[in-house]
Order: sequence, then C-alpha cells, then structure tokens
Amino acid sequence: MKTIRGVLIGVGNLGRRLCEVLQDKEELLRTRYDLEFKLVGAADSRGAAVAPEGLDLAELVRLKLDGRSVGEMAHVGRPGLSAPELVRQVTADVLLEASPVNLAQRAEPGISCIRTALRKRMHVVTPNKGPLVLAYRELHDLARENGVQLRFDGTVAGGLPVLYLGMRDLRGATIYSVEAVLNLVTGYVLELLADGLPWEEALATAREEGVLEADPAWDVEGWDAAAKLTILANAALHYPATLDDVHRSGITELETEELVAARKRGYHYRLLARAERRGDGSYSLSVAPVPLPPEHPFNRLGRKQLGATFVTDIYGTLTELIDEPTPVPSAATMLRDLLDIYTN
Repeated sequence: MKTIRGVLIGVGNLGRRLCEVLQDKEELLRTRYDLEFKLVGAADSRGAAVAPEGLDLAELVRLKLDGRSVGEMAHVGRPGLSAPELVRQVTADVLLEASPVNLAQRAEPGISCIRTALRKRMHVVTPNKGPLVLAYRELHDLARENGVQLRFDGTVAGGLPVLYLGMRDLRGATIYSVEAVLNLVTGYVLELLADGLPWEEALATAREEGVLEADPAWDVEGWDAAAKLTILANAALHYPATLDDVHRSGITELETEELVAARKRGYHYRLLARAERRGDGSYSLSVAPVPLPPEHPFNRLGRKQLGATFVTDIYGTLTELIDEPTPVPSAATMLRDLLDIYTN
C-alpha cells in the first residue's frame, strides 16, 4: 500500500467536493490501486489546517458547508496562515491547487503555491486555469527541471477529458481543427434566453441555480472560454498561444428575440471555441456565440453539457460530450490526475 500525502489549496466549490470524492473512493483506492491518500494540509482564504497524520475529511467538509474556515478545525487549525506559507511549511508529495482563477491578481495565490511546490519537488494537480494561462511554459519547465509532474486536466472543460484526448489519444496526429463548447454557464444562460426570459431574469435564475458567480463578466464576456482555449492550444495543439491570441466575443450582445427565433428554426446558440490550423502550422483561435444548425453535434447539447470535436489527419473526426449537472465531475478530475501520476 502506497500512501500519498497531499496538501489542498482552495476548499471551495471544487476543493470541498474533492474531499467528498476522496471519502467516497477511499476503499476503491485501496483495493483497486493499492493507494491510500492523506490530506496533511489545507488552506482557504481565512486560514489553514495542518496534520501530518492526515486531516479528518468529514470534519473539513462539515466546516465548509457551515461557511467556516479550515483554520477553525479543532487542534490542527491555523487561523490566518496563508496558502503560500502553508505550501512552504508542509511536507507532502503532491499539491492540489484549487483556488479561484483570479487573473486580475496575476493568478495569486495559486501561481505562487504551484511554483513553490514544484521547487520542493512536489507533483502538482490543478483545475485552476489562471497559472496555466499566464505561465504555461515556465511551469512546465519548472516541473521538468525538478523531476515532477504538473497535471491540469480539469482546467479546460470540467470533467470532460478534452486534454487527455488531445494530448494522449491523438498522439502522432496533425489536428486540423477543434470546435468546443467549454463554458457551461453560457450554455445555461443562452437556453434560458431562448425560453423567452429577459436578460436579468436569466442571470438571476442562473445565480439561484448556483451556475453563475456574483460577477458574471468572466463567463458571459467569453474570458473563461478564451482561457480554456489558450490552455488547449498549448497542451494539445503544441501552439504557444496566449490569451491575447484569442479573438473573443461574449454573449452579451445577443437579444432574447434573436435566440427565441433561432430555436424555432431548429438552431441553438452556443459560445463556440474554435482552433483552425493555418498553412504555416499555426492556429487561428476564436471564441464567439454561434447559431448551430440541427445537424451540428452540439445542437442538442443540454443546459449543463459540454462538448469538443477534433478533426485530424489519421484518426478521423472525434466528438466527446459530457453531462455535468453538478461540479462533482470537475472536482473528480483531480483524482483522475492523481491516479495518472501514481498508477503509471
């Protein structure tokens, strides 16, 4: 039995659910993979907890559901201890970095935590897009220099294994194009608008459902999809794109009447991320709302579904879809990455 010691940064929407997944899968990890996972440290925005023998995951989840900080955990809580300081102090095998994207603050504290962990020769698993968008090459070079792995399957399309498909299963291929619905929020809002709801009511409904953040700009203006496309281009297309390379437009200019009329014709709007290979081997990258005709594979996507299509030279055309009614599949990508590190 191999014991993995992990430290978790960010115990919000994804981090808390990862703890629940690890509890649910504890027996399976032991019997199928001969693995035992211990969370020896965790931090949120108000404090941290440290326990070399392993934190009580059930207690941690209860605290977060009650709106409290991990720094309040009995005997092991460290109120006020920052995430970067926790990573510097703790002895662990792997960092699970699930803090908010926070590009406005240069992806902090996530990017500092990742850099520190890699320099300490810890593997890193993260669904946090921010550090990968800002420093993709730097972080990969740092991981290679220190002989550890940087895994980020959850950064692009929730639980949909888009990166696994593009990076691993399409090895040896030239990828001519990618079309993908990478942002769940916009699909949900677009369908509400096509139901005839005015904009404000659609946004309010999405917030009540827990789909939309208090500030919707990151999603509805296309930034989230553009960030995901940037990572996909670097990882699967081997194209060193930055966020500035993506021609971006969001869904805010669409009118309810336009969406209602499109649905009556059998069309469904989605915020479509596209990568098209040019003759010189570079790619044209774009994110824009597109009315999808009935024959398009994404025309029938549900309100909480994502999809991606790859067109290649030797593997044909591949389409994958996911139904993600809750954030659990997104959180579970961290377990998928952990198993990829420790079972290969």
